Amino acid sequence: MNYRSVVVFGNAHRVEDPDEKLRAMQAIVEHVCPGRWDDARRPTEGELRTTLVLRVPIEQASAKIRTGPPIDFDFDLESDVWAGVIPIRSVRGEPVPDPALNGDIAVPAYCIDR
Repeated sequence: MNYRSVVVFGNAHRVEDPDEKLRAMQAIVEHVCPGRWDDARRPTEGELRTTLVLRVPIEQASAKIRTGPPIDFDFDLESDVWAGVIPIRSVRGEPVPDPALNGDIAVPAYCIDR
């Protein structure tokens, strides 16, 4: 099986400062959907208070990657069973509007797959 794996070691700490929490939340939103933060409303005080944000200083990390074709035993290759690689990809799909949304609101350009 091909894979990508990362393990990060560090002690997590709660982010208590509201401004730091907002910056962290903005970074996550902008990573997933660039442009969304400026378009959406900010979290309410209650939402900010009940959302846990953790800071993890990275003390150690390791990464492993495995690529390429299978490494089969000779006796496996002599069988009548298919072997190979089935690629799996994560891609953004077509935006699906909230059914309760006002129908006059267009899908923002940043939501459309590029």
